[in-house]
Amino acid sequence: MSTEEMSKEQLEEHIGRLREELDREREERNYFQLERDKVNTFWEITKRQFDEKKAELRNKDREMEDAEERHQIEIKVYKQKVKHLLYEHQNNISELKTESSIALKRAQEEHRLQETELRKDKRALKVSYKEQELSHEDSDKELRMKQDQHVTEMRESFERQAREIEAKYEKKMKVLRDELELRRKTEIHEIEERKNGQINALMKNHEKAFSDIKNYYNDITLNNLALINSLKEQIEEMKKKEERMEKEMGEIQLQNRRLTEPLQKANQEVEELRKQLTNYQKDKASLASAKARLRVMNKEMKSLQWEHEVLEQRFERTENERDELYRKFVKAIHEVQQKSNFKNLLLEKKLSALADSLEKKEAQLNEVLSASNLDPTALTVVTRKLEDVLDSKNSAIKDLQYELARVCKAHNDLLRTYESKLLAFGVPVEELGFKPLESTIGGQELGKGPAGLVAAPT
Repeated sequence: MSTEEMSKEQLEEHIGRLREELDREREERNYFQLERDKVNTFWEITKRQFDEKKAELRNKDREMEDAEERHQIEIKVYKQKVKHLLYEHQNNISELKTESSIALKRAQEEHRLQETELRKDKRALKVSYKEQELSHEDSDKELRMKQDQHVTEMRESFERQAREIEAKYEKKMKVLRDELELRRKTEIHEIEERKNGQINALMKNHEKAFSDIKNYYNDITLNNLALINSLKEQIEEMKKKEERMEKEMGEIQLQNRRLTEPLQKANQEVEELRKQLTNYQKDKASLASAKARLRVMNKEMKSLQWEHEVLEQRFERTENERDELYRKFVKAIHEVQQKSNFKNLLLEKKLSALADSLEKKEAQLNEVLSASNLDPTALTVVTRKLEDVLDSKNSAIKDLQYELARVCKAHNDLLRTYESKLLAFGVPVEELGFKPLESTIGGQELGKGPAGLVAAPT
């Protein structure tokens, strides 16, 4: 929209916007002028600083050159000092060598003197050793005599102790016999008193019951019949008790008789113990040794039992492995025989077919050669080609024969390995139920080497 088409108000608004833009542009111009002045001042300041740094850098280069010169001079000075030190070091080394050689000679002389002194000391020590050996033999003899005397004293003391022990046990046996006899008498007396007391009580009870029966019989006629019957039952029970007490008395008397027999056995055992007391120490030692042997034998028995169990488990496992190997062996033998027979048949058929085709080709070739009157050169070319074809066919036949020999040899090797495994596991070959068939080629046996080492046809 042009200014001519605008109205007055629009022109005033447009003028106001232009004035605002003009003021804003002036402010921006002033701001950019200030920025330009700042950049100029900064540039002058940095230029001045750059010149100062250049001057400082030149001063540093001069200082570096001066320091390098001083360093070279110091290096020369130190080299001269090192030369003087090396010269002094060599002089010191030569002096030390001379001093060490002199000290070595002195040390050798001292060593010789010490060696002579040590030899003298060795001779003296040998003499003293012989003297000590003689004195040791004398002391050994004295100790042996003392040991024999001590052994005799110990034997006498042990014999005395054995006699004392024997007397003590005899006293104990007498006391024990008296105590048992007294106990038996007291028990018999107590049993008799209990029996008499029970009999008196029964008599009193019987008399009391009889008097009660009389009183009841006088007072009551009909009701007393039942009481009489009950009392009769009680009397019967009392009689049964009396009989039972008599049986107990008999049993007690039997017990007394039985106790007399152990007493006699105890007396006999005492006499045997007296006899055995003389050999007590020997029996004790033999018992200790027997116990030790028993412990060792128990340990060995436990270890042998454990080994037996382990061996049984191994035996079962090996039997299972043997049966499994036997089954696998039979299966593998059948498979290998079938495969080898099948391969042999295929190879023989191929060989026969190749031989027949070769004969037919030779007959056809002879017929063709006889029918066609060829030139000698063409005949030679044809014969060469024919010979090449025959050579290739012969090589193919030899390869097939080699493959047949390798397969038969692998079959025979497999049979031998299975037979060795069967023998290793304790299974005889006769238990297979059949005889494995070894493969041959043309009625000839194969070699004993591995199947992979069958010689290739040349």
